Amino acid sequence: MTELLVRLTVLVAIFASVFLLSQLVLSTVLNRRSERTAVNRRLTLLRSGLGREEVSSSLLKNLPPELPNDAGLLTRARIAFIRMVMMSALPVQARRLSVGMVVATGTVATLILLLAWGAGYTITVGAILLVVVTSVALSIGLPIMIISRIARRRRKKMEEQFPVALDIFTRSLRAGHPVASAIFLITEEMEDPIGSEFGLVSDEVSYGAELTDALADMAERWDLDDMRMFVVSISVQSETGGNLAEILQNLSSVIRARASMYMKVRALSSEGRMSAWMLTALPVLTLLSMLAVNPGFYFDVAQDRIFVIGFSSLIVLYAIGVVIIRKIVDLKV
Repeated sequence: MTELLVRLTVLVAIFASVFLLSQLVLSTVLNRRSERTAVNRRLTLLRSGLGREEVSSSLLKNLPPELPNDAGLLTRARIAFIRMVMMSALPVQARRLSVGMVVATGTVATLILLLAWGAGYTITVGAILLVVVTSVALSIGLPIMIISRIARRRRKKMEEQFPVALDIFTRSLRAGHPVASAIFLITEEMEDPIGSEFGLVSDEVSYGAELTDALADMAERWDLDDMRMFVVSISVQSETGGNLAEILQNLSSVIRARASMYMKVRALSSEGRMSAWMLTALPVLTLLSMLAVNPGFYFDVAQDRIFVIGFSSLIVLYAIGVVIIRKIVDLKV
């Protein structure tokens, strides 16, 4: 009985020691991770020894140009692509990324044509059209979908962080801090992306830019109406006076109420949005999977002359369908 009790005591002691040690290591790792994630990218670059100008140029290397009023479709698409790359925070310039996708398209197309020729298929106009569409889908369409999803997530996080930043801003003003100090507090306390964005605003103001102009540039970079309302509030208050803290508190309440309504609308329309995703992605995934599993399914019919007309018509109809679906599921609240 005594030997059994000693064994039980030793096992319990070993279990308690391992448990306490694992909890200590886990808490240390989690605390360090939280400390790393609490620091935004701008502060990380500043702590690495870079100057403010170098940090600003690094964060704004994908700054979208101003959209002209008479801009055409290609110009709008180019600026939208640059803004998407900027919001996704990729460590590469939009121009290099576009050049890389074009080079990858040519490489993939050449590789598929060589494989098809080596497999004994006749290289006709229809086969070339099929290979070009497949290469564009793999090298341009798929990366753009991934980058767009990353950009939407960061933009959504920006929208969620903005009311919290307004609360910090409001409490700083009520504590007696000036507007510049309130913005600096946001840069020190908030995570990315809003922490780095307000840091850029703080740097621009310290270089001599007007506060409203720097905030307006931030709102245009992210194309957020909430930020535009914030800029208008500060601009009107600076001209007419008033309690800025109370104005911003009311603005924060309005933004939160609108976000709550938007989430309800998204929940009610989730089935339609999922159907839109399936109708958009399923044809492309089907084409790529069938071409990978059974390339003869397409290359055999690509020998027919009517394939060029039929396949081109399908691509046009698919593009029209994608545009219509996006307009249907693009809900404004």
